[in-house]
Amino acid sequence: MNQEQLTETGFKDMGLSPAVVKSLEEMGFEEPSPIQTRTIPLILQGGDLIGQAQTGTGKTAAFGVPIVEMLDHRSKRVQALVLAPTRELAIQVSEEITKIGRHSGVKVVPIYGGQSYDRQLRALEHGSQVVIGTPGRVMDHIRRGTLHLDHVKLLVLDEADEMLDMGFIEDVEFILQNVPEDRQTLLFSATVPDPIAKLARRYLKNPQHIAISPERLTVPLTDQVYYEVREHEKLDGLSRILDMEGAERTIIFCRTKKRVDELTEGLQARGYSAEAIHGDLNQVQRNRVLKRFKDGGSEILVATDVAARGLDIEHVTHVINYDLPQDTESYVHRIGRTGRAGRSGTAISLVLPKEFRQLRQMERLLRVKLKRRPLPTPEDVAEKQREGLKNRLAEEIERGVLPAYQDMVMELAQSYDSIDIAAAAIRLMVDKGRESATDAEFGETGAEPGMVRLFLNLGRVDRVTPADIVRGLAEGAGISGSVIGLIDIYDRFTFVETPKDAAAKVLQNMNSIVIRGKNVNMEPARPR
Repeated sequence: MNQEQLTETGFKDMGLSPAVVKSLEEMGFEEPSPIQTRTIPLILQGGDLIGQAQTGTGKTAAFGVPIVEMLDHRSKRVQALVLAPTRELAIQVSEEITKIGRHSGVKVVPIYGGQSYDRQLRALEHGSQVVIGTPGRVMDHIRRGTLHLDHVKLLVLDEADEMLDMGFIEDVEFILQNVPEDRQTLLFSATVPDPIAKLARRYLKNPQHIAISPERLTVPLTDQVYYEVREHEKLDGLSRILDMEGAERTIIFCRTKKRVDELTEGLQARGYSAEAIHGDLNQVQRNRVLKRFKDGGSEILVATDVAARGLDIEHVTHVINYDLPQDTESYVHRIGRTGRAGRSGTAISLVLPKEFRQLRQMERLLRVKLKRRPLPTPEDVAEKQREGLKNRLAEEIERGVLPAYQDMVMELAQSYDSIDIAAAAIRLMVDKGRESATDAEFGETGAEPGMVRLFLNLGRVDRVTPADIVRGLAEGAGISGSVIGLIDIYDRFTFVETPKDAAAKVLQNMNSIVIRGKNVNMEPARPR
């Protein structure tokens, strides 16, 4: 089966239940990875299998999906057992199968060393259909009579070679001898050394052997870095990274269509020129978005993996993984969008603390080491902007200064220090409009100092979003979307904060402002 054939098979084509398909979509699994495409149909047919694939290829879902599909959901007995070499992997597998079975009512219990027996006993007594455990702790429960495996229909040995390296093979054999012989057995391993092959010959019945060769990184000109972030600070952190990087043409990847829409809206509300591309766009919309991105009409393209497949866009300077992909191959495809045609590029990943194990596995598989960078602070961004201003001033001096301005400076220099004169001129340029008088008297509107709070007669019932408001005001009033501050959307109205000079432009050009196809009415808000 070639790569092209692999990508044509989707989860829906496998005959999976709607509940499982829904869970996979929510998890961001737009399509199966190669190991999932090759193994899920075979496992659902009921045969034994050896899956040879590296960690980071999506193999947990390769056996997790069939487990959820094949359970008798009416029974509370243990029907599937997964053995994992470490407590960290047991927890990770447990979390993933729980997510896959979210809409199927599956009860999953992890058991591992380091956790109290009492807690595990209570979980087992309340009924568990799937148990994920480390060999030592599973063996202990079997001997104590607290884990009954006489109804197990499916047994999975995950990362079998690592269990061998850690000296667990005897424990594994003990467990294999305590589950029904008519079970289905799945063995997943990155390598199949002789002891694992011997184990498979003894305990698996005519297994099919599926081997997936990982892709190698082929973008040596790509600078690969990562930032550790918390979920609640992702958007703010991304904004600071974009400001620090000075990215000219950027593709940002998210795992789900909903996530793409939310991030695009958040970036637009912060004044970035961003557009979304995912499977819900028809071909005409897709072509329009891509043309604007290629022509420089937008600087940021926010995409899902499937939507970005086949994109041929030159001069992409940055690829950002807002969400890590489900498998390493997807990471390779993503970052391959930059660093093309002999040019350098930058690949940035935002990594949650719980994703560090996945990151390390990916690094081992690809034989690369991502550079860790501290998340930029607001002060870092301000310093970067000052540096940029200094460079622009230097360029202006190189171009030659008009004599009229030179005469003005020479006059002022008779009374003031030249450094003070230059500093005052820069301050006037940076703060232009913030402290200047405007033609409109707004009074107290309850906004932040230097800002005006405006009332807008559209709200949630009009399906208005922050991105709609930013776009409408920027285009209709001729202001920069980046100056727009806090946006509070209520059911039938919205409050928007802008600097005073921008508010004056908005009110002066109200007849030209159209939001979601509607003319709007705006006025200074009353104090809160």
